[in-house]
Amino acid sequence: MKIVVLDGYTLNPGDISWKELEKLGELTVYDRTPEEKILERIQDAEIVFVNKVPLTKETLRKVPSVKFIGVLATGYNIVDTDAARELGILVSNIPTYGTMAVAQFVFALLLEICHHVGVHSEEVRKGAWTNNPDWCFWNYPLIELADKTMGIIGFGRIGQATGKIAQALGMKVLAYDEHPNKALESDTLKYVTLDELLAESDVISLHCPLFENTRGMINKHTIAKMKDGVMIINTSRGPLIVEEDLAEALNSGKVYAAAADVVSTEPIKMNNPLLGAKNCIITPHIAWAPKESRIRLMEIAVNNLKAFLEGAPVNIVNK
Repeated sequence: MKIVVLDGYTLNPGDISWKELEKLGELTVYDRTPEEKILERIQDAEIVFVNKVPLTKETLRKVPSVKFIGVLATGYNIVDTDAARELGILVSNIPTYGTMAVAQFVFALLLEICHHVGVHSEEVRKGAWTNNPDWCFWNYPLIELADKTMGIIGFGRIGQATGKIAQALGMKVLAYDEHPNKALESDTLKYVTLDELLAESDVISLHCPLFENTRGMINKHTIAKMKDGVMIINTSRGPLIVEEDLAEALNSGKVYAAAADVVSTEPIKMNNPLLGAKNCIITPHIAWAPKESRIRLMEIAVNNLKAFLEGAPVNIVNK
């Protein structure tokens, strides 16, 4: 059985192992695959693993040997799952590997907005504290999160983990989800409508998948419904935000600050409007990437394939 990994470098740049996957078949791992090489590399494969290389209907129709596609991520919009279903190809994803890593990163971003730790550390190294007439100084407003309200759009595993951290910091949580679990509600957590969340939140964190009904959900109209001075965190999918509208809101002061680990086109283009916006932190899609998280991802990917080979597939997204 021939197994091909089309873009394995981000999962494993060399610090974890492919050995468990190698036990299941003849494995070929490519660090990256340009679009013109996709067909050539999977022409005779039965199993394909992919992270961000697109597998379109046109491509899938030309590879009749492929029976299983393992997406090395939670989001699977890079695969035409409808076409795969029509062709009898099962597509699996990795639904739970990075829950705590992403939730942790939400607060790395939020706390950087609140305290600008990196900037202040650099100022100390430049001598600003040494030459300061007072015993302390700060170059940015410092923000306490206790008693503020975090609105979480998309209250699945990651949203819930984010909510627990927010509550531990003394925040109130408002959750919006299409399938609310009222059993999770408490004195410090309740489900609300999207409009209520937008109007009442001091911080809004995005944790929903990218579908047509969520694409561009943060735009000039929804931003207008938010509190003045709101903070927005996106560790989910870049196209959830209309970046021009967010940049305008940052520059006007309607949005106090934003932090994005994801953008509409990745790698980011240098003409992305967020790069020139005030008080905007951008990181290169790394919330998922701690080594511990990537090891879990690899283990789940291997188990997904084992389950398929045993005739009891799991984590299938195109049943």
